[in-house]
Amino acid sequence: MEVVDVWTGHLACTLQSALRLTNESFANRLGISSRTVATWHSDPDVVPRPEMQQLLDSVHESAPVAVRKRFALMTAGSGQADAAATVPKAQALRVAIAVVVRDADVLLVCRRADDASGITWQFPAGVIKPGVRPETTTIRETLDETGVHCAIRQSLGERLHPVTDVHCMYFLCEYLAGDATNSDAVENVDVTWVAKSAVTRFIPADTIYPPILEALEENA
Repeated sequence: MEVVDVWTGHLACTLQSALRLTNESFANRLGISSRTVATWHSDPDVVPRPEMQQLLDSVHESAPVAVRKRFALMTAGSGQADAAATVPKAQALRVAIAVVVRDADVLLVCRRADDASGITWQFPAGVIKPGVRPETTTIRETLDETGVHCAIRQSLGERLHPVTDVHCMYFLCEYLAGDATNSDAVENVDVTWVAKSAVTRFIPADTIYPPILEALEENA
């Protein structure tokens, strides 16, 4: 059986293609977020973390013989550029982002990065699946990631993210109940409440969607 020395985003997506799985189904097979699979599609040169490498090894090794043969054909001899042509185009990706406020605080998650950039602080977010309302995704993903129940207060707008080109939809949310806990240890390092006035100490101001800063100032 062919052994992969180092998995990249490209090879991971090629395995997905060999398995003939959607982004969501492939993420479920690996036990990870579909957001991570979408990242591999958008950045084929990224090298996943060691624990992700092990998950990909396991799925590849346990795949049926026909799938492994198909994967080998996709990756053998034709070079990375030609093999990439066999990988399905990334699905249009929409992400719902929750700006959850509780009195003078706002909820942040510390996200693991799949590359050398390390870890980054962000607002809770989740991929909007086909047929699911963005508001539903916002509330559900916040609960799944952080253990916090929230309610939509208002839409803050939407944009193509200037770095990732992902279609982001932003919602100002009100805290209802629950303790902030890291419920997704694969994707996140930590979850915490921080003072609204201190958000830019965690997330660079120039990367924050301006209406978010305006809303935090208005609700300070």
